[in-house]
Amino acid sequence: MAYQDKQLSCSDCGAAFVFTAAEQEFHQQKGFANEPRRCTPCREKRKREGRGLLPGQQMHKTKCAGCGAEAEVPFVPRLQKPVYCRACFDKQKGGGGGRSPH
Repeated sequence: MAYQDKQLSCSDCGAAFVFTAAEQEFHQQKGFANEPRRCTPCREKRKREGRGLLPGQQMHKTKCAGCGAEAEVPFVPRLQKPVYCRACFDKQKGGGGGRSPH
């Protein structure tokens, strides 16, 4: 499939940005169904600030299954699944990015 650069509009700031043919191919290879909604600066800003809680979502205190410290998570912990603080979660996942449950 031949991809062509597309002009998109950022859902946060309204700025126009280009969704390049290479980015489109990458999205297709990864199985992503949707086009990006944000320009690169807004995506980076959102990553730095964290996504925050959804409306009506609450934080819940629990004990870290790794070190025993208190942790707060945006979901109701279940007894059958371990929950980790940020540091232990990062160790479990090899320290890679992504959102931790803390």
